[in-house]
Amino acid sequence: MSTMDEATFRNESDRALESLKQALIKAEDDSGSFEFEDNNGVMNIIFENGSSKFVVTPNTPVRQVWISAQATSFKLEWNEANKAFTLPKTGETLKPLVARLLREHLADPDITLD
Repeated sequence: MSTMDEATFRNESDRALESLKQALIKAEDDSGSFEFEDNNGVMNIIFENGSSKFVVTPNTPVRQVWISAQATSFKLEWNEANKAFTLPKTGETLKPLVARLLREHLADPDITLD
């Protein structure tokens, strides 16, 4: 578990998730193959056919950002050196990870999150 205090976690997760949100809104407009919804801090990425969705949410008690996608749970931890939430297994940060998951799910190599 992170040694980050709750206020710092909230600030950093809010900042990271807002950046992701803006990138997803832009990508949603560009691709048209998914819809983005933000419900009180829980982000849903819903795919055209409605058969699946990704969920991105902060998990304050454990100081992680969780992504539920492709029947897998990805738990990103704060990496102080990178100043970013990072998936320990791969070293990917939040936006590149979500972009990769979208590319894989949609079989669209052109999806980027800027």
